[in-house]
Amino acid sequence: MRAVIQRVSRASVTVDNTVVGNIGIGLCILLGIEETDTTEDLQWLANKINGLRIFRDANDAMNLSVKDINGGLLVISQFTLFASTKKGNRPSFLRSGKPEFAKPMVDQFISYLGSVSGIKVESGIFGADMKVELLNDGPVTITIDTKSKE
Repeated sequence: MRAVIQRVSRASVTVDNTVVGNIGIGLCILLGIEETDTTEDLQWLANKINGLRIFRDANDAMNLSVKDINGGLLVISQFTLFASTKKGNRPSFLRSGKPEFAKPMVDQFISYLGSVSGIKVESGIFGADMKVELLNDGPVTITIDTKSKE
């Protein structure tokens, strides 16, 4: 499981000219699933994201979590996070989880993240052509791969 986490002032995702997910200050999370991911991976990642202290405190230090600032969470499935560009110029997505595996994992991640954070998690629509808009704050962008926990 791989995530690109962006600290945002605002973020939204639109499908067919309709906003389906929208947050103010918080975290925009692009989430990639691969076939070897487990429930353990999604729980570890959700707990890690929930505890990330990347928001500024009163001393302007990154010391607060999304929970601490009552921020929002927007999760968008992103199979291209497992693109392989080793050969040629056209990416291969063989490591990306197949939809019948990945969709339930994304849904379970969203549910678990909501339960550990106490925050309603906004999301895109799995497999849809999504338009993502965000204002990255900082900019702060962090990548996490559950296969590289150490």
